[in-house]
Amino acid sequence: MSDYRRAFIPGGCWFFTVNLLERRKALLTEHIEILRDAVAATRQSHPFGIDAFVVLPDHLHAIWRLPTGDADFSVRWRLIKTRFAKALPPNERLSAVRAARNERGIWQRRFWEHLIRDEADYARHVEYCYFNPVKHGHVSNVRDWPYSSFHRDARAGLFPEDWGGDIKVSGEFGERA
Repeated sequence: MSDYRRAFIPGGCWFFTVNLLERRKALLTEHIEILRDAVAATRQSHPFGIDAFVVLPDHLHAIWRLPTGDADFSVRWRLIKTRFAKALPPNERLSAVRAARNERGIWQRRFWEHLIRDEADYARHVEYCYFNPVKHGHVSNVRDWPYSSFHRDARAGLFPEDWGGDIKVSGEFGERA
């Protein structure tokens, strides 16, 4: 078994990638309100700031700031994943292992996290979040993807509305390349 080591920095700023178990499903965008409710409920019980968030059909990226003295992002993701899964009807395929453990077959068990180190690292990861729907071919302009905090940041003047341009992306790259 892999030996996962995570850095726990109280009050840290983190970039996350969280994936569905079946990457060909579109559960996240098909059930966006359930996901929003799961995030909102988790923020009520375990506060955190959202600096960037983008939801694609089969995965999401987020940048969070944890409260001073708090480094437990894992419990927050567990709560979000659990709340989302419990709100969906149990009709997904289950492996024998997941069935034996009474688990759902919606999310990959783990997630990927990266501690943001400085302003340049922060800027790169925010831009990565916002450009991701273009990279995956869902839209040709960042502003056209509805499931992104880019719109909030554009309204606040942090990004021009036409940031990311109007381009065509082709090729194999990204999380699955």
